[in-house]
Amino acid sequence: MSKKYLKLATVVVLGASLIGCNAMDTKRKQANNGYYQQKVVYHINDINHAYGALRNVKNHLNALGDENADIVVVTHSGGAFTLVDGSSDQKGHHFDETIQALANRGVKFDICANTIRGKKIDKSKINLNAKIVPSGVAEVAHLEQQGYVYIKP
Repeated sequence: MSKKYLKLATVVVLGASLIGCNAMDTKRKQANNGYYQQKVVYHINDINHAYGALRNVKNHLNALGDENADIVVVTHSGGAFTLVDGSSDQKGHHFDETIQALANRGVKFDICANTIRGKKIDKSKINLNAKIVPSGVAEVAHLEQQGYVYIKP
């Protein structure tokens, strides 16, 4: 194939991809501030990043409107302690009230079973809003396969 035809084929493929992306956006309902409805997975694997991550989730909801956001927070490793009642980060931030407030707005929270076992987390201390999933990283990949956009604050 000549370079001229190769360039033309590339332009056609890229153009079709862009049209496909725009068509997909028009199927989604318009949200607030010009955004469309969104499906997002936030990934927390360090409790010391959880305060900022949960603030991002709150701001995300505020921008879109609760009804336009399907947000799942997946925790594992050190980040799983975000969903352990009474835990705090190095700066003394606690998460129980924030998690409850976000859950009331429709945010879902997942905690990794591998981490629970490996870090010997007492299941009775896991926040009631948390769902135990077999593997945090596998859950992130699973959600991405379902069309969730990945965010790692």
